[in-house]
Amino acid sequence: MKTRVALLLCLCVPTLAAAVGLNDFIEAQKQQNEDPDRLARQAKLDPKRIINDSNSFLKEREPEMTAEEYALYERVTGMLASNPTFALKLLEAMMSDKEPPSPAFEFILGNAYYSAGQNDKSEQRYLSTVKRYPTFLRAWINLGVLYYSTKNYSEAVRCLSRAVVLGDRDPQTFGILGYSLEQLHKIVPAEMAYMQAMSGDPGNAMWLEGLLRIYVQGKQFGRAEWLVKDLIKQEPKETRFWLTYANMLLAQDKKTDALCVLETCTAIGASDAQELTVLADLYADQGLVPEAIGAYEKLRATAADLGEQKFVNLVKMLTSTRQFSDADEALRAAEKDIASPPPKLTLAKAELLIAEQKSEPARVVLNGLLATQPLNGEAVFDLGKTYALDANWPRALLAFEEASNLPDSAYRACLEVATIEVKSQHYTRAVEFLEKAVQIEKSPAVEDFLARVRPLAAKG
Repeated sequence: MKTRVALLLCLCVPTLAAAVGLNDFIEAQKQQNEDPDRLARQAKLDPKRIINDSNSFLKEREPEMTAEEYALYERVTGMLASNPTFALKLLEAMMSDKEPPSPAFEFILGNAYYSAGQNDKSEQRYLSTVKRYPTFLRAWINLGVLYYSTKNYSEAVRCLSRAVVLGDRDPQTFGILGYSLEQLHKIVPAEMAYMQAMSGDPGNAMWLEGLLRIYVQGKQFGRAEWLVKDLIKQEPKETRFWLTYANMLLAQDKKTDALCVLETCTAIGASDAQELTVLADLYADQGLVPEAIGAYEKLRATAADLGEQKFVNLVKMLTSTRQFSDADEALRAAEKDIASPPPKLTLAKAELLIAEQKSEPARVVLNGLLATQPLNGEAVFDLGKTYALDANWPRALLAFEEASNLPDSAYRACLEVATIEVKSQHYTRAVEFLEKAVQIEKSPAVEDFLARVRPLAAKG
């Protein structure tokens, strides 16, 4: 026992050794070991009270009805579920102003009010019952369930905790207690309650999911993984479990594993728009263009509104694979779904026109965008590409130089300017823009290019 107390105290004061020195710390531990009541004092425990309270043996845990009440109870007990309104009238007829009903009868009356949807009266009866008979376990449970069902989680916790103290070990009580604690953001006791619920009912998906939420919020992905796998095994068609698993893997930067999970979800027909959206974006992120296009196309068939970014991704991918007619069709669908095309979609349209070598129509689109957003770096950069397409190098240089001063296009624009200047044998200017590009983003290829251009600039 002394060793255990010493260990607990070591855990409670981790910085003490550093403060007083190792030898002083060890000596302090010896003195603490000689004081067995120290831990009790710290926890504000009164050992004498605990021992003395155990002298009284527990009497009957539930109240009894009178003979008249019990006779009526036997008559209406079958009606409480099938016809609670009529049962309630019979029970209320027994009420008398002269003599209050027994706590047991009030409990049954509270149940009848709850079945009839009269929660306020049900609460009054339950409260009266536990006040008159504080050890009435089922009354505490029902009062807790009433508060839980009305989203009064703080009161639900109070009542259900009291039921646990009185000896209730039902998994459902622990599960409801865990959920109520979770809603109050009391994560540690909620976790313990869910675990107690699972110990008695390990296959209950509600408690598994509750514990999963706690682990995911706390980023305890190792613990969460076996829970979500169990839930998927129990309910393979429940899409949210697949999506939760994929998002957990993405949070750990396991993109390939997340892809596998979502592909499996799609293969068994359990995916909906959310899963397809994540899958399509993952394909795009990994550069799997044909797969991404297929996922986006499938998403278009299932979702009424694909959304701006998804249309942008789809158009860009179709453009990069030179599927121009499909990209144009996707653009027309986007313009139909989205009343005023946003800038990114306008840029995607301009890039499609540039890929089709339609420089003049692309400039019209880009100049229209720049009229409202003159500092849109991507639009300025694409404008330079239209001039480069026409071999109008002075105008292309002007556009690229302007784009090199805008954050969202600076890196790419510097490389374009450097490439044009090298072709024109303006090596000093090329070095200037390559150095600027390296400062923005280091790349072995660009650094190698700079190393080869520098000697030419030195000669010139």
